[in-house]
Amino acid sequence: MSQPPGQQPPQGGFGAPYDPPPGSYPPPATPPQPAGPYGTPPGPYGSQPGPYGRPGPYNQPTQGFGYGYPPQHPQHPQPGGPQPGGPQPGGPQGGGRFRGRTGMIIGGLLAVVLLAGGGIWLATGDDGKPTANGGHSSAPPAPSPTVDQGDGKGDGDDDGTVTPREEAAGVNAERTSGEAKLLWLQKSGVDLPEYGEDVYGPWFAGDTLVTAMYHTITGYSVADGTLKWNVRLPTDVCAAPTRPTADGKIVLGIQESPGADASCENLQMVDLTTGKLGWRKGYVREGAWDGLSDLAMAINGDTVTVGRTSRTDAFRVSDGKVLWGELHGNCQPFGFASGPVAIAAASCQTAADDHKEHLVQRIDPATGKVRWTYKVKKGWQVAQIYSTDPPVISLQQDRKKWGVLVLNANGTYRTQLSGGPGNFAVQCDKDRRTKGANLDSCVGVAAGGNALYMATGATDIKAGSGNKIAAYDLSTGTYKWAAASPADQPFTPLRTEGGKLLMYVAAAKNKGGGIASLPSTGGTWAMVVRHPAAASNLERGFYQPGISYVGGRSFLTRTRISGDNDEEIELRSIAAFGN
Repeated sequence: MSQPPGQQPPQGGFGAPYDPPPGSYPPPATPPQPAGPYGTPPGPYGSQPGPYGRPGPYNQPTQGFGYGYPPQHPQHPQPGGPQPGGPQPGGPQGGGRFRGRTGMIIGGLLAVVLLAGGGIWLATGDDGKPTANGGHSSAPPAPSPTVDQGDGKGDGDDDGTVTPREEAAGVNAERTSGEAKLLWLQKSGVDLPEYGEDVYGPWFAGDTLVTAMYHTITGYSVADGTLKWNVRLPTDVCAAPTRPTADGKIVLGIQESPGADASCENLQMVDLTTGKLGWRKGYVREGAWDGLSDLAMAINGDTVTVGRTSRTDAFRVSDGKVLWGELHGNCQPFGFASGPVAIAAASCQTAADDHKEHLVQRIDPATGKVRWTYKVKKGWQVAQIYSTDPPVISLQQDRKKWGVLVLNANGTYRTQLSGGPGNFAVQCDKDRRTKGANLDSCVGVAAGGNALYMATGATDIKAGSGNKIAAYDLSTGTYKWAAASPADQPFTPLRTEGGKLLMYVAAAKNKGGGIASLPSTGGTWAMVVRHPAAASNLERGFYQPGISYVGGRSFLTRTRISGDNDEEIELRSIAAFGN
């Protein structure tokens, strides 16, 4: 993430804590509650029973992550590596615009000092076969894109182009001892508009890996990359939740009509296992703020929420039934985090109509009932939800100041992070997407085992892109330790598993990347899946990749693909590694 204009990341990290905040308050018309930590009421529901559950291996956020001083999202991305230029934070290409806040910048390259009160601290720097429209909408179908997915295993193209299968075989022929196989490759296979398109997913449903892009959603075999199904949607995909339902259903945000300027106000349910399209319906955007807002989508149980600046609409995933919309009062949720517990960010309309009073809430996704509320200090805004167990919230003020707040399961104040190396580099949807901006899709941060792990930017940009991972105690907020990556292979924390942190190790010149584990106490890290060095150029070509580690296999997926000169059709879009 770039710094705001005129801002540079200062040296150091979190400062010393100041006084604890006043904490949370219960929803209106709730009887007085016993005092909680720091004399604050714990909320009407008390401590919520667990487990809340961390995301499992098939449900991980997999958005790309940039290292060092991450570049802006490219306006005209080219295949094969980092790109110059791009929009400024908060601009029309930046994602998250007017999403209950004023184009906030989150994550990366910020060092932080605590601010007294409010738990805040500052930073200064029908035949069962899919059809084009599923038979569920009167909207006109869009022109079909050219699709040439193949199965990734062809013996060769007529024009002499090397197929994905041939390329994988060539890499594997050069493997050395201890290196995993390049299990399979897939090419984009889609003829895109000139400026390219975002890639949504991947989502995993059983033995199927699914991605969505442009008018197309595609399922591949996890084991060998074989094309299992391909569906051409009536209009462009413009938003999607980070995670599917437990039974493999997803609801996509799609444009209401063909054309680049069409509004993102239709929903399409898809069965990820079969590719069969389910219900499709639209919803109404009301007012200028709502009309301009990008969508923050999430799935909690059998509910999908569609958050915008001034409200959220909730639908039942299984049948599309409208569950609830605008809630009572002047405070409305503008986004949720997907997962077993529905944690939301809400904004309250003020007299100045600036939507700057923010709340963190636990809300029943099926009814819209607010279970507890934590009031964020005035002037501060919820930027991202890093974790729901416990709730770990990224907060920001005026695009310049940033901090991380930890709540108890009942919504009361727990702690705030302090200390550490600084120069943090967390990248989220709004940093890399032109459409859609979820609250729960950050890469470069992971929580589990009562610890939070965050990646820094480059430790020494002259020496290489190597970085550190810093660990924090979520009970006290204190900095615990940092682990350094190799000089030219930065780390990206993914999730915790078996008491260890799993992380991606980036590839370098003539050095394969892979998945590594790190003990929760720090110390020596070890490779779990070592990608072959012969694939290093391929791996490095995945600019800000989506990273998934599922069932002992690692997957790299592109998060955006360019449409320039039709090169995108042959561009490698997914790479799978394993033993």
